[in-house]
Amino acid sequence: GQVAFPGGKIDPADASPAAAALREAEEEIGLDPAAVTVVGALDAYLTGTGYRVVPVLGRVTPPAAYRINREEVAEIFEVPLAFLLTPANLQRRTRLLGGRERHFYEIEYEGHIIWGATAGIIVGMYQRIFG
Repeated sequence: GQVAFPGGKIDPADASPAAAALREAEEEIGLDPAAVTVVGALDAYLTGTGYRVVPVLGRVTPPAAYRINREEVAEIFEVPLAFLLTPANLQRRTRLLGGRERHFYEIEYEGHIIWGATAGIIVGMYQRIFG
């Protein structure tokens, strides 16, 4: 039930976080690494559960069709970058999670709720671009 970017653990055979991101995107949604031009990486993001995420940014030439790995992904949807970078579309929320009050960002788009680490990465990208 969570919304996330393609990605996962860096394997020993991965040359870099970007190589891991490309491999994971191909495994999860069938995105050909040749269709991606890696632009760079954002600052590492530390999740509330202790994972360190290195967000890798790339320009994508979309395929005619994605190939979803149903063991890992239920659905693919796209959100326009302009929508994600519009401050009015970003909400600050608070919830009790695991007995602790947690503060996080939330973005709603066409019935999908983007929150937690994914929204935090988007906010980090916004802050990097616009200061």
